[in-house]
Amino acid sequence: MTDQKVKILLVEDDQNLGYLMTEFLTSKGLEITLCKDGISGWNAFNSRTFQFAILDVMLPGMDGFTLAKKIREKKSDIPVIFVTARSMKEDKINGFNLGVDDYITKPFDEDELFCRIQAILNRIEPKPEAVSEKITLGKYQYEYHNQCLCLQRDCKRLTVRENEVLFLLVQNRGQIVKKEEILKKIWGTNDYFSGRSLDVYISKLRKYLQDDPAILIESVSKVGFSFQIRENLP
Repeated sequence: MTDQKVKILLVEDDQNLGYLMTEFLTSKGLEITLCKDGISGWNAFNSRTFQFAILDVMLPGMDGFTLAKKIREKKSDIPVIFVTARSMKEDKINGFNLGVDDYITKPFDEDELFCRIQAILNRIEPKPEAVSEKITLGKYQYEYHNQCLCLQRDCKRLTVRENEVLFLLVQNRGQIVKKEEILKKIWGTNDYFSGRSLDVYISKLRKYLQDDPAILIESVSKVGFSFQIRENLP
């Protein structure tokens, strides 16, 4: 990242925890704006510029799932971490289906949270080999550094993980990329929930690329995925 402080929106209704998280993350060089409910969090997001969001799930006024959805509708590429006391499978799947980047359950170690934030920030650093590239994918133009996938004048801004998954597949075009490799490189873990999350991202990428029938993201059963551009289609 640049030398400028990363601005993070933190929405946490537990006053003591919110202040502790703010003090700790500020000591790590991050700029934190703390809000105590979903509505004030949404208002803050609309009035300031943020590069990251950390949201509790159980919030008064507007729950974290709703807030994350609204944030992503306005700024699709902002990383989001859910922090919650709830560890139900359905909650985690719901969060990953919204495209959040990570999910940490209370109680947690502050250093672990900071490491998760750093891991996401490191992943969204522009890759030197991709900074100046416009990659042609069939009918599409793909710009990794701008997180853009364009069909003529219609451009889709990808989320951080959509962009990372697509770039990894494109880099290995025509080859099978193992699911385990994708998860460890982009999610930093290989478990049931991250696996389900990856499946959601693959489905989204297929939808974004559906206007060119020559493009195929093939699922290789129990192995991984392969990005292909088929020639001589009727």
